[in-house]
Amino acid sequence: MNAPLHQSQLASLPLVHRGKVRDIYAVGDRHLLIVTTDRLSAFDVILPRPVPGKGAVLTRVTEFWMRRFADRVPHQMAPDMRLTDWLTPAECGEVEGRAVIVRKLRAIPVECVARGYLIGSGWKDYRASGGVCGIALPAGLQMASRLPQPIFTPADKAPAGQHDENIDFARMCARLGDTLAAQLRELTLAIYREAAAYALQRGIIVADTKFEFGQDDDGKVHLIDEVLTPDSSRFWDAQGWREGISPPSFDKQIVRDWLETQPWNKQAPGPWLPDDILQRTADRYREVEQRLTQA
Repeated sequence: MNAPLHQSQLASLPLVHRGKVRDIYAVGDRHLLIVTTDRLSAFDVILPRPVPGKGAVLTRVTEFWMRRFADRVPHQMAPDMRLTDWLTPAECGEVEGRAVIVRKLRAIPVECVARGYLIGSGWKDYRASGGVCGIALPAGLQMASRLPQPIFTPADKAPAGQHDENIDFARMCARLGDTLAAQLRELTLAIYREAAAYALQRGIIVADTKFEFGQDDDGKVHLIDEVLTPDSSRFWDAQGWREGISPPSFDKQIVRDWLETQPWNKQAPGPWLPDDILQRTADRYREVEQRLTQA
């Protein structure tokens, strides 16, 4: 396995924030450098061993989708900005393939979620209420059922270290205003439908996904953060899908399943992951990238 990157160390730029996966640096006053590391979190704990190559996969997949949807919605990437103008040669080598310079935009504080299948928190909500986030659904649906049509289920962005809260569309309108909320709902569902149809041609079901958007000084909406990656989406192999079960997903499910067998209280620090678990997880990330992005 190639040497993974757990944490970037770029002395040439001021560090703005370290998240669970991304390190963010300031590039002048109007841009940011985003480094997607190989860090892996599970049960809200950053695990001590990263997954080799994961950050590069997430970066390439996001760039693929942003370019694909550029005619529909502008994105945050600043392709004319070069890493070599801001970092030393050694620093460029450290983050090559996993670092992008983006425009500094005002993040909209609502996570835009599209669901095409009934799984996860949506399945729990449906069993309790007969709907998801206030959207009524037909009776008799099962776990992993395909919905009659994709639904938009926003979430209120929580402060760092806390869980996002699912909200209904009325609360989103109250938070953002009717016009912006409607625009984001339309964009989210349009992108999801197109991406889901594209992925299905390659044998992958996009069960659900989340998008984040930002605005420039003129209020124009841009696609930001990560887009349709294994970390922000639930990808299933179409051949393994059936109703009534939770299909295997192309993400860190291998790690979560292994952790559930360990005597761990789900508090930091997490267990030391075995090589074979890391390798199998890395292989899953690479497989979904290849199936989605290669002609």
